[in-house]
Parts: sequence; structure tokens; C-alpha cells
Amino acid sequence: MAYSSSTRDFVALSDLHPNLARPNVIGVVIGKTDVRGFPDRKNIGSERYTFSFTIRDSPTYFINVNSWGREEYIRSLSESFRVGDCVTIENPLVQSKDGEKEEKFNPITPSCYKLLISENHSVVKTSSCYEMDTKLLSLLHLPVKDPQDYYSLGDITANGQSLDGRILNVLAAVMSVGEPKYFITSDKRKGQRCEVKLYDETEMSFPIICWDNESIQLAQSWIPRETVIFASDVRVNFDKFRNCMTATVISKTIITTNPETAEANVLFSFIRESAQTGALHDKMEEQSKESINLETIVDVYTVKQLKEKALQSDGKPEPVFGIIYGYISMLDIDDNVSKVIRNRCSVCRFVVNEMSNTCTFCGDISSDSKSTFVSFDILVDLTDHTGTLYSCYLSDCIAEETLGCTVQEFLTLAEDKRTALKWQLLLERSKIYFKITLSPNWRSGLKANILSCKLANPIEASQSLLGKKLQHVAW
Repeated sequence: MAYSSSTRDFVALSDLHPNLARPNVIGVVIGKTDVRGFPDRKNIGSERYTFSFTIRDSPTYFINVNSWGREEYIRSLSESFRVGDCVTIENPLVQSKDGEKEEKFNPITPSCYKLLISENHSVVKTSSCYEMDTKLLSLLHLPVKDPQDYYSLGDITANGQSLDGRILNVLAAVMSVGEPKYFITSDKRKGQRCEVKLYDETEMSFPIICWDNESIQLAQSWIPRETVIFASDVRVNFDKFRNCMTATVISKTIITTNPETAEANVLFSFIRESAQTGALHDKMEEQSKESINLETIVDVYTVKQLKEKALQSDGKPEPVFGIIYGYISMLDIDDNVSKVIRNRCSVCRFVVNEMSNTCTFCGDISSDSKSTFVSFDILVDLTDHTGTLYSCYLSDCIAEETLGCTVQEFLTLAEDKRTALKWQLLLERSKIYFKITLSPNWRSGLKANILSCKLANPIEASQSLLGKKLQHVAW
């Protein structure tokens, strides 16, 4: 239904009030939550289902919409539209909202009302973007908060733990979008997680985490190093394992993709200039060496304990950081060089397509202003007295530090020299810092990244081994 030709059929959101008879409204969906089930107090043993979304019909007005009902109805309704779609709602119930209670878990809106949808009395219809009026489409690029009311990523990082738990707004560019991870919670519910890395003029890598399907699907549409987002009402916390601040998308959050504001335009210019000059790559390389503070990693594991800990995690995707005193038992660097070295884009640092030697992440940038560089990308096995952890990543500058040579120096080595280098490292007891994440598709079910690998102090390694044996005896 075209908004422009049928304006008379719809009540403006700003004109809604409870006394209206059978109102019809239209708006573009700017926020949406996942479907949830709750015990039905009237029918013991059964559940009622709900989800909510936020629609907007003007630059200054938007309203929250709630729907309750049977699981089949609620899931079908939720799956019929996404953020960015236009919806018309026939005969919703206009109800006054309890401001403090409503805004604790829902987006803050300028309306003093909310809309309730029921299966028996209301009808929700969707329209494709081609049927929508351009005035509605343009609303998708207007933040719901003052465009100047936001924290830079550098401000969040600088304030650190003093902002822990605070809800605030963020304007940033998208550096990378991670693959969604799926798991089963301890109460047998399906869960998911996706981590997006943001950056701006003040910080080159800042994680924001999505736990719901709606925000994860939205994030999958973002283009790294091109998309800018204004995220209103995200929660920031201090992650003690990574020793950094992180942001989390919550039920209050509304994300505006590619906002049309003066502040966002400045950030767009920064993205383009950084890509063209290569400054982005330089800063990423500098921060990649400092992103994880090894001094904060103190937990020592055996391979067996590590595998047991992973099995006891109930599918939770949070990474485990720790130390293993063991040795590299497989290091295939002397056979085929192409197996351990990859070409990366000098602009965004992502692995480039080997056939076309092009980067799919920043393909719109002129080829004259970018190039590729070679980088280590090695899979190794780690072993101790309790077992072996297979196919662990040893890559980039950490691989160079472990091997004691740069990629360029490695490429000049003859095969016998590469073999000699391998045997300098194989079966030598080392102190290995690692990051482990659950990965069902990985050979061992665990994806391991080596953060540091250096020869162990014999006394330190012996004391650690003795401590582990005493723990086994105590158990």
C-alpha cells in the first residue's frame, strides 16, 4: 500500500490516543526483538509468546508495538517482516505506557502510548521497499537520538571500568562482521552470538556483541569498512578476559545503518581517506600486537583439562584464555610453502582470493591505491603429557616471533634450512598462551589461536607440572 496515495487512510503516530475507533497506522520498522515464551498464568503448563518492534512515520515520532498470542501466530507474524520493512497495522489497541517500566527494557519513544496487537482483532501487513514512499525509506537513516549525543570509541576505552554497565550511544564504522555462532543453553534453549568489530578516528578495533537473531541478521547486511552505524542505547562493559571495553546490543537498542548526519559524514570521509592512504592497515597492525594483554592471562591448563572445560561450558561461546606448558608436535613448514603463507589486503588485512588476487571486502577502492602483502597462516598441533590439541592457528606477527624470522626471510630459506628451523621448535617445551573458542565444525570441536609461544623456563614449567599432578591426586 503506497504511503503517499493513501495518507488519509492512516492515523499519524503523533495523533494516536486510546479513544480512537479502529485506527490504522503505517510506519517503517526501525527495531525488533526476538520471539520469547513465558509461562501462561491462566493455563498452567502452557506458554504464551511475545515479541515487540518499533515503527516510525516521521523524523520526530516513533512508537513501540507489542504482540502476544499463540506460538504459531507470534512466530509467523515475526517472520513476516524485518527491520527496514514497511508495515501497516489495522485496529491495534492504543494503550498508555508506564514510562519507567516500559523504558527499562524497550526503546525510549516520544509517544506516551504503545500499541498492542492481538490475533483476533488486529492485522499486520508488510510492503516491499518498492511500494514504500521515499519519505518512509529516508527515516531508516535518521538516528532516534540527538546525532551529537554519542561516545567515541576512544572515550569509552579511556573511561574504562568507570563506564562498566552504562547504557549509551555509539557512532562508529564497521571493521568486520563475525560469523554467527549457535549453541544450546543450560536450560535447553537455542542461543546465538555474533561479534562485530567497530572503529572510528580514535580506536581501530572495538567489539560490539549481538545475542539476538534480529540484530545478527541486520549485522550480516553491513559491509566492512563501508558501513557506519549509530547504535542508540547499547550497554558497555569491561571484559576482564580481554582486558578491554565491549558493547552489547540489548532490547532497548535501535541501530541506524548509514545515518545521514553531519557527524556520520565526517566518519565516512575518514573511512575513505584511511583506505586510500593505507593508514587503516598501519593502525590495525599496531593494535593487533597490543589488543590482548598477556599479563592478564594467568590460568594454566593441561590439554585434558582444557577439553573437559570446553565440554562443561553448556555450549556458551565465550572464549577461554589460558596457558599450556607443552610442545609443538606438528609443524609442517618445510614441504609446501603455499600451505603456510597467505596473501592479505594491505588496506583491510583480510585474506585475498587466491585465484583473482582481489579483496572482496574493499573491492570498490581503486586497485591503484591498494596492494597485498604476505603473511604466515600456519596450523600446528600442541601436545603435553595429557593429550594433543589439533590444528591450532599460528599466524601473522605471532608466527614471525615464534619462528624467529619474517615472511620475507622465510621465503629465502632453502628446504633443508626450513627443515632445520622446524626441528629447532618441534618437541621443545614451551610456554604457550592461547585463546580457545567452541567451534563444532572444527576437527576437535575447539578452535585455538596461539597468542604467544616461547621456550619455557625449565623451573617454571616443572613447578606448573608438579602443581597439576598434585591437583589430580587431590581430586
